[in-house]
Amino acid sequence: MDKNEIYEKHKKYLAPCVSHYYKEPVVFDRGKGKYLYDIDGKEYLDFFGGIVTISVGHCDEEITEKTCEQMRRLQHTSTLYPTLPAISLAEKLAQITPGRLQKSFFTSSGTEAVETAVLIAQLYTKSNEVIALRHCYSGSSLLTMNITGHQKWRLGGSLIPGIKHAHNAYCFRCAFGKEYPDCDLECAKDVKELIETTTSGQPAAFIAEPIQGVGGFITPPKEYFKEVVSIVKRCGGLFICDEVQTGWGRTGGRMFGIEHWGVEPDIMVMAKGAANGSPVGITIATPEAADGLKGSHLSTFGGNPVTATAVLATIEAIEKRRLVQNAEQIGYFLRDRLEGLKEKFKIIGEVRGKGLIQGMEIVKEGKEPAPDLVNEIFEGTKKEGLLVGRGGLYGNVIRITPPLTIEKGEIIKAAQILDRVLEKVI
Repeated sequence: MDKNEIYEKHKKYLAPCVSHYYKEPVVFDRGKGKYLYDIDGKEYLDFFGGIVTISVGHCDEEITEKTCEQMRRLQHTSTLYPTLPAISLAEKLAQITPGRLQKSFFTSSGTEAVETAVLIAQLYTKSNEVIALRHCYSGSSLLTMNITGHQKWRLGGSLIPGIKHAHNAYCFRCAFGKEYPDCDLECAKDVKELIETTTSGQPAAFIAEPIQGVGGFITPPKEYFKEVVSIVKRCGGLFICDEVQTGWGRTGGRMFGIEHWGVEPDIMVMAKGAANGSPVGITIATPEAADGLKGSHLSTFGGNPVTATAVLATIEAIEKRRLVQNAEQIGYFLRDRLEGLKEKFKIIGEVRGKGLIQGMEIVKEGKEPAPDLVNEIFEGTKKEGLLVGRGGLYGNVIRITPPLTIEKGEIIKAAQILDRVLEKVI
């Protein structure tokens, strides 16, 4: 089929919610390393990685070979039988995750991982109330859509009681009209009043992404999580850290994003970049929290030996190739280039993020969100062979998350493309 036939069949056979970037969607045929190639053979430098999922590059030889070898050996048994890949992965996770996290439960997606985390917290605390952050994104099930702090992604309305949304640390658009660091972290301290006025006073958990992904890479101040987590802990709640987008060295210098903020989660969820493109969900908790998850509960594909092997191979590649360190060093280089664009183009209101998870908020006068300009930027970068993402409550944040293997030359190339496109947009 040519791309026009594919477009028509997509409209006919897929649900209308399955939408695409660009006026004329790109149909990809293959990928290798940092590049994707469409059905007509055009090359694209991938600076979004399938929504922050391609950690080590497309179709990495080592990961692909180990995954295919496992598929030929043993593809599936379900969680009813222990397998070496699943046990080896659980042990590895206990070794590399922060604090006292030790016991894992495997699923097939980030949505399921969050569902599991909330269930663990509710069983352990015997409370049903959950505190989330405004602008967060947690998944596509009924529960996770209700946790999500975006009306756009909450299909069907707010149907689950007990979920409360605190102010996030969106310093660029402070809800309290303050400026950091003179704000006294009012957004964090407000969580105390939120608990006192909108809950029973004993929440099951506080769930948060270290850097909000779909929210537009909103990055809290260094003191934020210590303040909020201490408030939640005093009320008996657990801290669920959502590392779906920030995990696996993405933030640079640390394997997991929350390590930059100096707090230890009681429960952590991971997905996306964990398996470099294979579907996976991971929930890991402290022994005492995890031990509350008793009874009849399973995930048919959780801990699948093929997926577990892909995760182990991805972790090995990240460690062996020192990609956590590369994300930090190249992340500084990327940030410098983006800050240079901000100085040149007034429509870039803020550059934020860490390592290789960086965002640019596009605005008009008075910080007015400019999603229409983002649309123009997208069409321009597509034409020039550069793929970026978008996010934010207003759809006006450009998200940049290349593979952790990215090098300076490719950063320079991407920055030059953005420069040319921005020149035309303004």
